Amino acid sequence: MKKFLSALLAATLTLSLAACGSTASSAASSEPASSEAVSSEAASSEAASSEAAADFTGDGYDATVDYAALAGTTITVAASPVPHAEILNVAKDILAKADITLEIKEFTDYVQPNLVTENGEVDANYFQHGPYLENFNAENGTHLVSVAAIHYEPFGLYPGKTKTLEELPEGAKIAVPNDTTNEARALQLLSAQGIITVKEGAGLTATKNDIIENPHNVEIVEMEAAQLPRTLADVDYAVINGNYAQEAGFSVGKDAIAVEDASSEAAQTYANILVVKEGNEENPAIKALAAALTSQAVKDYINATYDGAVVAIF
Repeated sequence: MKKFLSALLAATLTLSLAACGSTASSAASSEPASSEAVSSEAASSEAASSEAAADFTGDGYDATVDYAALAGTTITVAASPVPHAEILNVAKDILAKADITLEIKEFTDYVQPNLVTENGEVDANYFQHGPYLENFNAENGTHLVSVAAIHYEPFGLYPGKTKTLEELPEGAKIAVPNDTTNEARALQLLSAQGIITVKEGAGLTATKNDIIENPHNVEIVEMEAAQLPRTLADVDYAVINGNYAQEAGFSVGKDAIAVEDASSEAAQTYANILVVKEGNEENPAIKALAAALTSQAVKDYINATYDGAVVAIF
């Protein structure tokens, strides 16, 4: 009997140990499977992320740029607060989708942005037009170039004593800025409206002496640009710079009776541009920035925000 009980206990113990061994073995074999699944999911996620990062070919993106390679990059741009920094913030959102950070440094002067671009403190700047850049390079020995034209701020013809062009009286007085560049823009705007004809080739150096036809005998009254809004009560019309019109509370879109066209020589010449140091024009990060700044999203923002005082030129 004792032998039988001993044998029974031994058999029970053997079965118990076998069961424990089976459970441990099963658990051990499941661990690698679980680890493999996690590794597989991670690989799939990385592949999906990589594929998504490489698929930036729509509006605001340059199909020639490897955005996956730019992930984690920071682009630094010097800009005037309004409207340039505001416009850059729209581009910032576009670049962020590609994991590119746009850092905007605001400046209120027109010298430092070019100097910090020249010395490499920033990657680009956005605040100036072409003639200013050309003159700055000549005077300061800098090596800066434009990579994209973004917007222009149009001159407008505003009504004074006479409210429409159809009512243009004989001998009307029209006030214009008295500095050479801005007077030429004003005269070209008047010429585009058929009020006067400016000598061919005078372009953006035109003065009153270049008027070759004046069928209504209008009188061109030259004065300091900042004073123009205050003269409207005394003249029939005034051609006013966009910034001074805004400061006076005028809306280019609602108050001006004629505005520089985006295709005009003045608009093309005085377009505000994205600028980099020479040699960086083909830098992928700069190309990505230029693509974002010339996107439909930026154009829509400009149209919705500035009421014609700022006009996209791309």
